[in-house]
Amino acid sequence: MTERPTTPLLDQIDTPVALRALPPEKLAQVADELRSETISAVSVTGGHLGAGLGVVELTVALHYVFDTPDDRLIWDVGHQAYPHKILTGRRDRIRTLRQGGGLSGFTKRSESEYDPFGAAHSSTSISAAVGFAVANKMMDKPGKAIAVIGDGAMSAGMAYEAMNNAGEAGNRLIVILNDNDMSIAPPVGGLSASLARIVSGRSFLTLRDLAKKVAKRLPRPLAEGLKKTDEFARAITMGGTLFEELGFYYVGPVDGHNLDHLIPILENVRDAAEGPCLIHVVTQKGKGYAPAEAAADKYHGVQKFDVVSGQQVKAPAGPPSYQNVFGDALVEEAKRDNTICAITAAMPSGTGVDRFAKAFPDRAFDVGIAEQHAVTFAAGLAAQGMRPFCAIYSTFLQRAYDQVVHDVAIQNLPVRFAIDRAGLVGADGATHAGSFDVTYLASLPNFVVMAPADEAELVHMTHTAALHDSGPIAFRYPRGNGTGVDLPTVPERLEIGKGRVVREGKTVAILSLGTRLGEAMAAAEKLEAQGLSTTVADLRFAKPLDQALIRKLLATHEVAVTLEENAIGGLGAHVLTLASDEGLIDAGLKLRTLRLPDTFQDHDKPERQYAEARLDADAIVETVLTALRSNSATVARGARA
Repeated sequence: MTERPTTPLLDQIDTPVALRALPPEKLAQVADELRSETISAVSVTGGHLGAGLGVVELTVALHYVFDTPDDRLIWDVGHQAYPHKILTGRRDRIRTLRQGGGLSGFTKRSESEYDPFGAAHSSTSISAAVGFAVANKMMDKPGKAIAVIGDGAMSAGMAYEAMNNAGEAGNRLIVILNDNDMSIAPPVGGLSASLARIVSGRSFLTLRDLAKKVAKRLPRPLAEGLKKTDEFARAITMGGTLFEELGFYYVGPVDGHNLDHLIPILENVRDAAEGPCLIHVVTQKGKGYAPAEAAADKYHGVQKFDVVSGQQVKAPAGPPSYQNVFGDALVEEAKRDNTICAITAAMPSGTGVDRFAKAFPDRAFDVGIAEQHAVTFAAGLAAQGMRPFCAIYSTFLQRAYDQVVHDVAIQNLPVRFAIDRAGLVGADGATHAGSFDVTYLASLPNFVVMAPADEAELVHMTHTAALHDSGPIAFRYPRGNGTGVDLPTVPERLEIGKGRVVREGKTVAILSLGTRLGEAMAAAEKLEAQGLSTTVADLRFAKPLDQALIRKLLATHEVAVTLEENAIGGLGAHVLTLASDEGLIDAGLKLRTLRLPDTFQDHDKPERQYAEARLDADAIVETVLTALRSNSATVARGARA
């Protein structure tokens, strides 16, 4: 007799309310189906895979035990939240992940009431959860706040700042430490799970509370001895002394893939009368999908892939990526200068520093998710005579702005900032867009700020930065592949603050900074076809400006347009300030600035994002023609007067 197939349970779950109606023995099947659905969806869209597969059982258990969304479930970073999205009413849209108009690849408040706090950067969850828990306490609401934070995110100081202030939240706060990479715990098994269940239970907590009350009546030496005995005994069996010192009741380690262990422990902690609690859960990245288990690094973030083979769809071969061009260029600089070193904050491959580390392992430093430390560490290296390159994504460098100002700029230390992911970044959306670095760096005294137009220019700027010893210097470059130009065999040291003219014209001047130069050249061709002679200048430097070149272009052209992949306050603002301060704008000149819009743009393909931002060739042409029409109207009105 043929066994009848099991009825899919996931089809019956549109929200966690339906999940909580199931008997506990059905949860393993839900987890299996949820894992399969996650793999299937990401194979179509691409995105983060390994982290989500590692928390499937944990996701099921949390939504089963806690009353979400009234209990606030906060995922740190949010890249592991695809299973969470499937369980919380978004399964029908899960194959729109990271696509234009589709679901975000991270948690997002505007997307669902089950996403109480948006995140895409790390180490924010505990602070936010403390806020939710204390707010509930102040308003006398019963809800819990549960922060799920990975071990890598615990390398950031913000997590400990939050834990140090978590006492105010009381038993309304629960932190889940998802240990999936650092192996900070011994192997978990039946004994450790049993211990965790015992110490999270009400009987043990009541007994421990009684012991505390007794200890208060004892002489201080005896009371302190009893406290240390309690901590020592639990530290030997389970660890967690650090978290105890920060005021958390520690439970774990727990097998994060065993629902029979997870459910009763979470229920015990949910019902506990103690203060803040931390549950140490051990999981495996890529759990349940053999290719991801075998290569967790390659399956952290994936392209579209074949589910059966695990083979990822490779993009067509093209020019090298900017990050790899930088990494290779830095290696060449380090061959000539043994004081050059590289620092990154948990992004060695994303910044190209992995290439440097392979060649010079003793001069490469990955400090973890600790951008503030990375910047001040680099400042210390520079102060002692080294030539540090601090390679950090633009959006992540924002987290260390005080250190950039206080520890680098004010002291005029020659730290070299290699700023990756400048401009719009496509599928990762607003949280990862490098929209503000020109604004926040070019406003600082002592800084030099550069932006290469292509990968050859990036090589020159890496060389220029290596030789620059008179203060901090930064160069920004985008995500993705270069333009395909030939790379120089011998890099050129650029003159600080000097741009270049790449096309000569008479009527229109386009002043470009960075990799929009290709669009500027395309716009120039379209303008020439309409009889408008166009100059295109690659300014290279946002600070210091090439004032002589700018004066000349403003004085000799009827319309000038600045172009940059940065928000308001960048190149355009500095050119306008120069023109205003020196009286360069008269009735005959029209000066326009093109920059990123004053919005946070949602995820989409980069070319669509730039078209929406009006930073493509068509928008440049339209801006020029509108300015010329305005100028003609002004002249006509003047003639009539």
